[in-house]
Amino acid sequence: MKTNANAIIIGLAVVFSALLFSNAFKNRNQNNDTISVTGLGKKDFVSDLIVWSSSFSKKNMVLKDAYAALDNDRAIIKDYLTAKGIPSNEIVFSAVSINKDFETIYDENGNQRQQLFTGFNLTQNVHIESKEVDKIEGISREVTELINSGVELYSNPPQYYYTKLAELKLQMIAEATKDAKARAEKIAENAGADLGNLKKSEMGVFQIIAQNSSEDYSWGGSFNTASKKKEANITMKLVYQVD
Repeated sequence: MKTNANAIIIGLAVVFSALLFSNAFKNRNQNNDTISVTGLGKKDFVSDLIVWSSSFSKKNMVLKDAYAALDNDRAIIKDYLTAKGIPSNEIVFSAVSINKDFETIYDENGNQRQQLFTGFNLTQNVHIESKEVDKIEGISREVTELINSGVELYSNPPQYYYTKLAELKLQMIAEATKDAKARAEKIAENAGADLGNLKKSEMGVFQIIAQNSSEDYSWGGSFNTASKKKEANITMKLVYQVD
């Protein structure tokens, strides 16, 4: 009796194991019946915010005189910018940076003998942030006019931004998702199958580059600030069940 009972138990275990293996194999095949597609969302846009910065400096052996000369340049710069139509609250001057300059004196053998103090070098930055992109862009190109006033203003290239970037990104995600689904439906149709439920979605890297450029994409995402006219794109990877 004990031998028969053991045989029955072993037989039931074999049948049960076979059922489990059959079910796992079936589910494995079902999981493989999927379509993976990637959709693209793309949008051209024009920046609506410009940031422009520049710097000016004065040097003098006497610190007080250097400050006075820098104050004079600052007043000229502010008057010039406000005359061009830039509101005073958009013109921001940084704190003054003070450096002591030295000239190294060498002997006839090239050995350093001493460092000679040549004066105090004071530098200040001016920063402008505005939604009047075209106007500020034009002023940044004409700023050499200040040279005629005796002011040496070193202008940096403007940087361009877009204040509605979050809204734009949502629109592009929707466009990329729609594009990916259309691709999946076409693939399923050509294969004589029906597109099932969405099993997985994955968003790609958000890229912003200059329009009509050969600028490279970055694995971490590009964010161009040098161009006023930009192109943004994003990808969506979708995985669908196929019935």
